[in-house]
Amino acid sequence: MPSLTIRARLTLLYGSLFLLCGATLLAIAYVLVDHASPVDTYTHRGPDGSIVTCGIGTLSTRGGLTGSSPPSPCKAAALAQHAHEMHQLLTYSGIALAIMAVVATGLGWLIAGRVLRPLRTITVTAQRITARNLHERLALAGPDDELKALGNTIDDLLQRLEQSFTAQRRFVANASHELRTPLTMIRTALDVAAGKPGPQPPQVAALEAKIRRGLDQADRLLEGFLTLARLEHGADAGDDVVSLAETASAALADRERAIAGLRLGVEQDLADAWVLGSEILLARLTENLVDNAVRHNEPGGWIRVATDAGGGHASLLVESTGRPLADREVGELAQPFRRLRADRTGSDDGLGLGLSIVAAIATAHDGGLELRARPGGGLRATVTLPLAASPALVGAAR
Repeated sequence: MPSLTIRARLTLLYGSLFLLCGATLLAIAYVLVDHASPVDTYTHRGPDGSIVTCGIGTLSTRGGLTGSSPPSPCKAAALAQHAHEMHQLLTYSGIALAIMAVVATGLGWLIAGRVLRPLRTITVTAQRITARNLHERLALAGPDDELKALGNTIDDLLQRLEQSFTAQRRFVANASHELRTPLTMIRTALDVAAGKPGPQPPQVAALEAKIRRGLDQADRLLEGFLTLARLEHGADAGDDVVSLAETASAALADRERAIAGLRLGVEQDLADAWVLGSEILLARLTENLVDNAVRHNEPGGWIRVATDAGGGHASLLVESTGRPLADREVGELAQPFRRLRADRTGSDDGLGLGLSIVAAIATAHDGGLELRARPGGGLRATVTLPLAASPALVGAAR
């Protein structure tokens, strides 16, 4: 019965074993009592009302009467009385067995719950532990049995994972900081060389522009590394009350030139949706989604941006046209350095960190990112965050 829980299956097992053992004990007792019923005499009331005593030997419902040959009335009455007594024994024993089976099943339910309590602790704690709180441990108490050994093994695994995650985050953060110094030196040297008096050859100007584009891309990459490292290390999300509608409108306004360059149609459905968190990070989340929709769109396509609130959650939807996507591709887009192919726009200037940063920011705000491929091509990205009261409502309440 795979649909039943382990506790229910153990309870059924306990109850079934008790019922089987009790029924076997009842059958053995019934047979022993039936074969060992010595009846030397049988007393009954005669037709005239007098008391009549008959000597009849040993009585058994299987073998009848053994010993002397009693008169026929005594034999029939003795058999009837013995059969009645055995039937009562069987009935009362069956009732007692049924009652005790119910009691045993209830006790089995309690005992199974007590035995499985460490497993529930392991399950609840393991579900609560994520990459943001790997420092937590199961720390099971009790005797040194198999369940505690399992808990200790999981604690050791969590410790190794915590050490690995910490080392990875520290390396990313340190490497990003250290790389800023040579990049700054390169940019300074380029500024000094470009600032020298006199005209520059066209080849030098083209090389300068190319180097600056590479430096800008490296700066964006390092900033993405630092943002991911801070978020995965448990950075505080903040307590600002932020309007998703305002951040979406600002992101679209900042990218009007890029949208016009691709002749993209823009549809906005921006309802009030307030969330609690970091205004800077939430603005970055919205900008990354809009950037992704513009960069991986097709000329003459469209973008739809919508915000909504309901059911205790605020949502931000960014939908765009583009080439058809496979489910495998969409499932990997939120991972770092996962990019759509450049054949959608003829551009390869993406870093592959935009959607991974969006997912990290959403997680830091107790939300989530959902990516789905559109049937006609393109991508639908939905961010869901806990809903917060608008500043107007908070001010009115005060």
